[in-house]
Amino acid sequence: MDALYANQNAIHVVLVTLVLGGGAACLSGRAIARAWRPPWQVAVAALLLGAAVRFIYYALLGGTLLSPASYIVDTSILLVAGMIAWRATWAAQMVRQYPWLYVRASPLGWREIRPQNAPQQ
Repeated sequence: MDALYANQNAIHVVLVTLVLGGGAACLSGRAIARAWRPPWQVAVAALLLGAAVRFIYYALLGGTLLSPASYIVDTSILLVAGMIAWRATWAAQMVRQYPWLYVRASPLGWREIRPQNAPQQ
């Protein structure tokens, strides 16, 4: 962790990357899914949020602004958080929007409702 976040302690990393950045990524993923937008837009948002997180490290905590390794790690964390939020919101919308077609199968998925007398495949 010392190589990625040179002048930062663990509390700063958790607070900025996970709490602030991860929260923003979750909200972005949720907003993109609620607008029925494709998942690649979450990746674009994560790239921009990764730059914002690096700027917060630089401006408030005296970190390095242009650190490619730190940017990649931060953006990867934000991408995972955003995609999980996107998928959970998408699954909830599918079940809510089409209750006669789908039921919830897991927090991130849904399955098709089969009629009672339909043959099993």
